Amino acid sequence: MIIKYSRNIIIAGLLCSGLLTPAFAESPKMITQKPVMKMTTPIPENITAPDKLETSIGTLTFEDGFPTKDTAQKVYDQLDFQRAVESVMMTTPGASVHAFAKALRELGPDNEAAIIWPRMDTKVQLLTPNTTVIYLFLWMDLKKGPMVMEVPPKVLGLIDDHWFKYVTDFGLAGPDKGKGGKYLILPPDYKGDEPDGYHVAKSATFGNWLLIRGFLENGDAAPGLKNIKDNFKLYPLGKTASDSKVTYHDMSMKYINTIHASDVTFFDHINEIVQYEPNAAQNPEILGLLASIGIEKGKPFKPDARMKKILKDAANVGSAASRVVLYRSRDPEAPVYPNSGWEAPWIGNSSTFEKDGVSLIDARTRFHMYATGITPAMVTPKVGSGTQYIAGMRDSKGRPFEGSKTYKVHLPPNVPAKQFWAFTVYDVQTRSMLQTDQRFPEITSAEKSVQKNTDGSYDVYFGPKAPKGKESNWVQTVPGRGWHMLFRLYGPEQAWFDKTWRPSEVELVE
Repeated sequence: MIIKYSRNIIIAGLLCSGLLTPAFAESPKMITQKPVMKMTTPIPENITAPDKLETSIGTLTFEDGFPTKDTAQKVYDQLDFQRAVESVMMTTPGASVHAFAKALRELGPDNEAAIIWPRMDTKVQLLTPNTTVIYLFLWMDLKKGPMVMEVPPKVLGLIDDHWFKYVTDFGLAGPDKGKGGKYLILPPDYKGDEPDGYHVAKSATFGNWLLIRGFLENGDAAPGLKNIKDNFKLYPLGKTASDSKVTYHDMSMKYINTIHASDVTFFDHINEIVQYEPNAAQNPEILGLLASIGIEKGKPFKPDARMKKILKDAANVGSAASRVVLYRSRDPEAPVYPNSGWEAPWIGNSSTFEKDGVSLIDARTRFHMYATGITPAMVTPKVGSGTQYIAGMRDSKGRPFEGSKTYKVHLPPNVPAKQFWAFTVYDVQTRSMLQTDQRFPEITSAEKSVQKNTDGSYDVYFGPKAPKGKESNWVQTVPGRGWHMLFRLYGPEQAWFDKTWRPSEVELVE
């Protein structure tokens, strides 16, 4: 009695709070099936199927509840389409990182080919990089066993797996704390003991994405490049540093694409991951979605003509949906400020895209359409260190930016950046840096040429032509091309976190 009484109190409380208020009417209509037999009772109408059911996919017909052949085919076509669209949304992280693997393999073998930029320029197709650090990418493969990685000092690095899930940080955010050291990366099938003398991390996949960021010294990349090339080594466990075969490909002013496809070939790339990696590396529900559309480990992916048509449509709709959640997010946590065009690229502040035991599906898709690199270090901000950034998606009136128009952002005095701040401009289509006449589509306070107003504030301009006298505070845009931007603070200070300081909205200059 006490338990029942307590339960009733709880339910009553929930009903009063609105948490258990039904969204739809709860009392179903009761019907009597015919013919009436001795055991016939009235039953809820809502547990039956009518002979004809009008739906968004057309009329569905049933013979006393049994679907007709035409209805079954119509429903299966819709199910396959829905599951294929969801597969696009759910596996975008894997497609994104797999694009890196394909790009790197065009230059050389896994564990050897490294692409590097002293300062990244706009020839590359790569999601939202910046031009103020040295970048290095390498594809690490563990099929033949564990790999030893010798890490240079004073770098910022991380490893993510083949589904773009976090494996480890190294360097300044890693256990070596920027001093350099040896790391041992274990494959998913490793059964042996962990040897001493290493920082050890185990990946859930055989393929792994490796990123190193080095730093300029007074605008000079040469010391940072030398540090990386002299000290970064990668070789199998049991070998020595002399066995490292890393080859550096300087990609300055060279084209390379690292961005995943948005057309039907998306599914081919996901199939390549599924076939190569253990099932344990991915969520069973996601693998079930993929299996339902013909992508299953150990089986050939050979869609018939009907399924090819569905997959082509689903790839287009899924990619469109990914762009919608990126550029027109309905998430209430997206705006950084009330009614603002500034948005948080990483909604939910979770490197696993989870909150209170719930997966943040749209936030995950949004991030991986927009950026690369998963690490807890990016969502655990520390005052005075690391980087904070926000995305400028629309102007002060809520309109997308037009390349033919001129815009201005005002930074009030005392910008809360211990090191420096920067604006970088990106192409809406590619999410890569906008290709203009400027090699580096960026304005940064690290450049001495940037003009400061007499009160310590800054005005920064974006448009096809520089306002007179503002050339050093201007980033070029292209008529007919959409764009957006990231505003980064390096070494963000307290005023940034408590929002007592903020940039202006992006204003159209009439």
